[in-house]
Amino acid sequence: MDISIILLIIGLICVIASFFAGNPSKKYEEELEKVSISLHQETSGLKKRLKVVEEELMIGVQPTAIPIKSKNSTKPVHEIIVNQILSLHAQGYSIRDIAKRSSLSEAEVIAVLQSRGVSG
Repeated sequence: MDISIILLIIGLICVIASFFAGNPSKKYEEELEKVSISLHQETSGLKKRLKVVEEELMIGVQPTAIPIKSKNSTKPVHEIIVNQILSLHAQGYSIRDIAKRSSLSEAEVIAVLQSRGVSG
């Protein structure tokens, strides 16, 4: 017999045997699929929780404006600016310096301080 025929027969026997032999990678594929599904579910749950937390944080951060009455008009001042004015005043800055830093007039700074019960 020729060597090529022997190799061909051995190859066919191996191919036929591979159909009857168990596929060990199938078990790993199923396990990997389960892990993938579990990971997807956990990620989805975390996204939902994160969205709820973000919504809760956004509820507490709604911009609150304090209307400050000056001689010319009533201009709302954002709570962040109010906190900045109070902080600068507590640090000992003058009304003029606070007005420059907060982009408000001196009268508006005084009105903010008076609205919070701080004497300017």
